[in-house]
Formats: sequence, C-alpha cells, structure tokens
Amino acid sequence: MLLVVLVLLLPTVSDACGDPPRFETMRLQGAPKPRYRPGERIQYDCRLGFKPIIPLRSRSAVCEDDNTWSALEEACTRKSCPNLGDPMNGQVYFVNGSILFGSQAHFVCNQGFYLIGARILHCEISENNVNWNDNSPTCEKILCSTPGNIKNGRFTIYKDEYQYNEIVTYMCDPSNGPDEYSLVGESRLVCVDHDRWSSDPPECKVVKCDYPVVEHGMIVSGFRRKFYYKMQVVFKCNQGFSLHGSSTVVCNANSAWEPEIPTCAQVPLAATTKPSTTHASGPRPNTTTVSSSTGSVPLYPIYIV
Repeated sequence: MLLVVLVLLLPTVSDACGDPPRFETMRLQGAPKPRYRPGERIQYDCRLGFKPIIPLRSRSAVCEDDNTWSALEEACTRKSCPNLGDPMNGQVYFVNGSILFGSQAHFVCNQGFYLIGARILHCEISENNVNWNDNSPTCEKILCSTPGNIKNGRFTIYKDEYQYNEIVTYMCDPSNGPDEYSLVGESRLVCVDHDRWSSDPPECKVVKCDYPVVEHGMIVSGFRRKFYYKMQVVFKCNQGFSLHGSSTVVCNANSAWEPEIPTCAQVPLAATTKPSTTHASGPRPNTTTVSSSTGSVPLYPIYIV
C-alpha cells in the first residue's frame, strides 16, 4: 500500500510543462530540464548582440497549474554599433536605415575619387558587445600615371600625373617610306579610374590592302590608287552576273579586306532569255544567206511551220 501511495504522489508526464519557449533575443539560463512541475520558474538572459529593453520587462516564465507556461514576450533588443560618419569626399548608406546589430554600411565615393578599404561594413558581435567588422574606408582623388609611349607615334600633353577625366590624344608620325602610318585603336584616352585609362594605347603602323579585283564586276565607290586602314570599297557586277557576298568591304588592321571580297556569278541563260513569240497561224518565212566577197547574200526563203 505504501508503494502505491508513493507512486500516486509522483508527478506524471501530464502533470508537467513541456519544453521552455524559445525566443529570438533571449536564451534560457542554464541547461533545460526534461520536464517542469507546476509552480517552477525559469529565467532568461539576453543573447549576444542584444540588451534588455528599457523599461525592463520580465525575463522569467512560470509553469502554470494547467501545465502551460505563463505568457512571456521578447524582453531584449538589438545593440547598436558606433555611429559612422560620411567619409571625406564620399557618403555612407545604411541598408536598413540603422546601425543596430546585423546592419550593413555601404560606402561610395564622389565622382573623381576612389575607395580605399572595405566597401561594405557589417555590425557584428565583438567579444561581449557589437562593433563594425572593419575600419571605415577613405576616398582618395583619382589620378592616372603617364600612358604608354607608342612606336612611330606620340601623344599630347606629356605629364607625370593626370586628373580624373583628363584626355590625351595620340597621333602618328610622318612616314619616311612610300606608305603612310595608320593609327589602329583609340586615338583619345581618358583617365577613368585610379591609374586606369579608358583603353590601351593605339598602334601606328602601315596598313595597306591589295587592290581589290572582282572578276565580271567593277568598283562603283571608293576609287583610290592605294587602300589604307578603314578605307571602304563598293562593288557591283556586270550585266548578266549576280553578286555573292557583301557589296561593301573595308580594309582592316591586318591589311585584309573585311568581309571577303565578293564574287560575280553568271546568271543562268534560262533566266535571261525571253520566250519566243508564237504566231497565231501560218508559216513564218526565214531567209538563208551565204557569204561572198561582197557580203552576205540571201539565197531563197525557207518557211518554218
């Protein structure tokens, strides 16, 4: 009988609360128990990166007689990272408009300046507090060093240092040979970023294409004695021939015509011969001639039916 009474006095599964509730900003003090008796109280602490809400809210819950936990709300809020000011010659933007734990700070520089350092900072846990994961970047003035020299050419305004958006212009020297130099590439370079020009320096070299010849065709535009870089020629075919390929070609940087020079193919005879006229009725006379010293002389008529 004593054993039965002791068993009846022990709490059963139905006489206990379940697992403690979980929260985003709080964590349970100590290790959780398998079950909690009615009347037992549990206490919560703020998670890392969070702090108690002011005025202080309760951070404890009680196992009620009906085996449920008493109502408990989030009692912690996110900590703030140190405030960040705009860098000189730049701005900082906060993704969610705050400097709270989990936020991001994005930095951009004004036109004509470039960023040194991390472009994006994160508000993260730092020991028992929160802080930005890196130092604030700085914005420095964009400058370009002297662009490259080229063979058989030169550029204007030679300096050791160039400002943002400053332009240099390349040109070719006069040629000492029978053919002139062509400037292949961009003639104008712009300082667009820190020590970066808008393109590589051009080349000055002789670019000369062979005289273009199309059998059974002719040049209708672009007549020249010599054909240099970017010169253009337009072709057409003689009567009775059709063009295959592009009618316009350009002399490219490799001294070759682009696209390939077209060809003129003869149009099939059937496509150009007119059908013979059929007479309504009756024979059609034809005269046969023979050659003599005085010319062609008709002999007699032949009737073709």
